[in-house]
Amino acid sequence: MIEIEDRYYSMPEICKYLGISRDTALRWIATKNMPAHKIGRDWKFKISEIDKWVNSGNAEENK
Repeated sequence: MIEIEDRYYSMPEICKYLGISRDTALRWIATKNMPAHKIGRDWKFKISEIDKWVNSGNAEENK
């Protein structure tokens, strides 16, 4: 049986995971379609969605 932890991560957790600031995460949500879910006033993230998004190249900065 495969055990995969697929919980929602908080903004501080995802910022630490990606090594970015909160402001960068909010900018990426608004401009780069970073996968995020607004639950009440809080943003929540799935690691599997974030990893897929990063690996697709969508997190790259424009040169």
